[in-house]
Amino acid sequence: MTQSRFAAVLFDLDGTLLDTAPDLGAAANHVLAQIGKAPLSDFVIRQTASDGALALIKAGLSETEQAEHDLPVLRQQLLDHYAQHLYVGTRPYDGMVELITWLNNRAIPWGVVTNKPAFLTDPLLALVTELPHCAVAVSADTLPLRKPHPEPLWHACEQIGVTAKECLYVGDHIRDIEAGRNAGMTTAIAAWGYIAENERLTDWLADVEMADPHRLLTWLSR
Repeated sequence: MTQSRFAAVLFDLDGTLLDTAPDLGAAANHVLAQIGKAPLSDFVIRQTASDGALALIKAGLSETEQAEHDLPVLRQQLLDHYAQHLYVGTRPYDGMVELITWLNNRAIPWGVVTNKPAFLTDPLLALVTELPHCAVAVSADTLPLRKPHPEPLWHACEQIGVTAKECLYVGDHIRDIEAGRNAGMTTAIAAWGYIAENERLTDWLADVEMADPHRLLTWLSR
């Protein structure tokens, strides 16, 4: 049985472990429809999703319209709607089930470190039954600090019982790679995720860049 060079693997959630854009986008479009605005396209949703709920709302409004609306209220409305529809269109990325199965079969713990709040992270992960045995989930509000600070990653390692240098962190945003590098982990860019067109991934200074979870599994099992 092929082993891994890592004692544990940690993932960002949105745009890395799971394709959550369908449900995040539906929640954003629900709120925009309530105020008479046109829906966001799938392209805009996927370019914006990693920047959070407020960014999705702003993407549907001009600067003038943003000044006319109570954006924190609209953001909360998005989150409330999303919380009721967490796993409608959301699915693991193609190849992720095989990757997690490979890790589980080798007793290599895996977990999630995300800037999503726990009231969304925990119930969502509970619904994803095809990705069992998540060893740890660290959310935006688990600790006082969040990514790109390394503390959430160190906390995840402590919970699992591994050192940072033994761990791989996979994410689709520069803050993920910065957090991983700051923590002393090996970092991998999830190039399949929600990455804006104008991003130069080489500027992120990750250790590796992976086109899809299949490639990541091949790399891990080499």
